[in-house]
Amino acid sequence: MSTMGRAQPAPATAGHDMSMMPMAPAPAGQTDPHASHDMSTMGQAQPAPPTAGHDMSTMPMAPAPAGQAEPHAGHDMSTMGQAHPAPPTAGHDMSMMPMAPAPAGQTDPHAGHDMSTMPMASAPAGQTDPHAGHDMAGMAGMAMPPDVPTGADNPGRPPQTPPPAGALDGPPHVADQIFSAGDMAAARRVLLAENGDIRVGAVMIDQLEATSVDGEEGYAWDAQGWYGGDIHRFWWKSEGEGEFGGELEEAELQALYSRAFTPYFDFQTGLRQTYRPEGDRTDLVVGVQGLAPYWFEVDAAAFLSNKGELTARAEAEYDQRITQKLILQPRAEVSLSAEDIPELGIGSGLSTLQVGARLRYEIHREFAPYVGVEWTRSFGDTRDFAEARGRSAEDTRVVVGIRAWF
Repeated sequence: MSTMGRAQPAPATAGHDMSMMPMAPAPAGQTDPHASHDMSTMGQAQPAPPTAGHDMSTMPMAPAPAGQAEPHAGHDMSTMGQAHPAPPTAGHDMSMMPMAPAPAGQTDPHAGHDMSTMPMASAPAGQTDPHAGHDMAGMAGMAMPPDVPTGADNPGRPPQTPPPAGALDGPPHVADQIFSAGDMAAARRVLLAENGDIRVGAVMIDQLEATSVDGEEGYAWDAQGWYGGDIHRFWWKSEGEGEFGGELEEAELQALYSRAFTPYFDFQTGLRQTYRPEGDRTDLVVGVQGLAPYWFEVDAAAFLSNKGELTARAEAEYDQRITQKLILQPRAEVSLSAEDIPELGIGSGLSTLQVGARLRYEIHREFAPYVGVEWTRSFGDTRDFAEARGRSAEDTRVVVGIRAWF
């Protein structure tokens, strides 16, 4: 043992590949210390053990069998049993999380190992795992309660109770008990006028046009206007037609009180005065006007004349925008009568149907010239009355005009 601790000279065969050299037989009576050892893989690269790179310092050591040398004798075990930093998943319930499959051709180095008895390293003193105690079993889908503002899904919300019974028993205008009632009434009138009770008006000329039918030139108009607030308004309406160089065929003027009963429709009632060569009429008017679903403008009314004649009329139109300025407006109007009125050439039932379309170009929103075509047909006794007077029961006319409002 005198040479222990000293550097020894390299053997003469150091670095030589001796795997192919024949083995010399051992001297008689001497046992080869490597007998039965498998030396076929000496010099070849060996695969890493399955626990290579693993920190196994906290694993309890099983005692070696009697008579067997401790394989770790001389190892530094001084750090075993000491606390190590907690892994980031410490305390998480990972039982329901799907395991990622191993890559093809790669074997899990821990396959077949029983790790159920391995103690878990505890976190250092004073350090709390932010996810400690969290149950991650239901993470899939991350289902959340419905976003409904009720106490059922938000138990922390304060209870919503109605106001006490006496909360609204006070005077309607508390300020009148401090200031003069007359001064406060005047102030409320000013407040109402400046914040909601604003009266405005408008004039709309839907049709002001020249007409041509069977070589005869004529004119026609249809205009209306209103003045008032959001709920109560005064409406006026006027329409008529005639021939250039001839007599006025028909004209009417309506004066109506209008009240909104829905955000889109008004109830209207008032009087209508009609002028015809056959005779004038004064009618009581009851009707509705407004904007129907799908942006149809609707105007329908019933008329009861001073002679007890009951008639009705309904019209609808729709603005179909081709471009921002070019607009096609289809329009339809139907007239009905409860009885024959020979004096006016009106028969009972469906008397006339008028269908047309006008294409306008809005130079400004307030002013737009247009061209169009309109078809009119009489039915039943109305047709008979027209033919008896030498008029056609059906005609088609071309119109050119302007539409404006201000």
